[in-house]
Amino acid sequence: MLSTTLPVIVISVAMIASFSLSGGFQDFNLGLYGIAIAAVGMLSTLGITLATDAYGPVADNAGGNAQMAGLEPKVRERTDALDSLGNTTAATGKGFAIGSAALTALALIAAYKERVILEGGSITFDLMDPMVIAGIFLGTCMPYLFSSLTMSAVGRAGSQIVLEVRRQFHDIAGLMEGKAKPDYARCVDIVTASALKEMRFPAMLAMIMPVAVGLLLGVNSVGGFLIGATTSGFVMAVMMANSGGSWDNAKKFIEEGRHGGKGSPAHKAAVVGDTVGDPFKDTAGPSINILIKLMSMVSIVFAAFVLQNSLIH
Repeated sequence: MLSTTLPVIVISVAMIASFSLSGGFQDFNLGLYGIAIAAVGMLSTLGITLATDAYGPVADNAGGNAQMAGLEPKVRERTDALDSLGNTTAATGKGFAIGSAALTALALIAAYKERVILEGGSITFDLMDPMVIAGIFLGTCMPYLFSSLTMSAVGRAGSQIVLEVRRQFHDIAGLMEGKAKPDYARCVDIVTASALKEMRFPAMLAMIMPVAVGLLLGVNSVGGFLIGATTSGFVMAVMMANSGGSWDNAKKFIEEGRHGGKGSPAHKAAVVGDTVGDPFKDTAGPSINILIKLMSMVSIVFAAFVLQNSLIH
């Protein structure tokens, strides 16, 4: 949680600086353009960001290959060290992604406001307006709800894999003794199918909520909704990326022999932490980046529809 402070300060300073340097205090729209260009600047590092994200999984898979091939323990120690570094680089890469999403979201919120005005409506983000405050609260809740759904999906898919592995141990003769090959394809099929099926409801929720808020509470509330989702989502994504990587590295640290090593109470606690940390850093955290941008885009696309059919004008 403490690790979220510095990124928030950096993004806030970058936002104000890009707004000021582009002449935002003289022309507000020009300042928003400057913030959008700053977001493009962060996204221009896509190549190195992807490289830092890919580093960890490559090292992790190398460790798995070394273990399955029966290589000497020294090889596994080296791949674990590389995997620990990969967790750190991945957290850095994900921080860049969510930081650019925060800057992009501000430009998208401004685009939403312009779209509403273009369609003949009026919009204000007045913090004394209860509809705006209600939208902020609903938007703040969205990353938490979305993360809960995605992490629960990972848990259900993991349970299916456990049951499949138990079935194979029971049904395939000689598997426990290493005399037979397991059915790898079936496990891959379960994971792939679950990943696609389990994301249907979270994706629908991200697309439906901005429209539903607009129809029930008005266009002003949608602005508050996007603001709440952006602010809480940014902080939450950074926390998840950093804490997930820390839990994973803590487990590796203990497995090297510290705090009692494997089988100790500390190791059991670290395994539990890593079980939570993996969906934190690999599923829920990166997904919030997509959530923020998707809801902003849906709000812009359906601005005219919401303006015409909202219960509150």
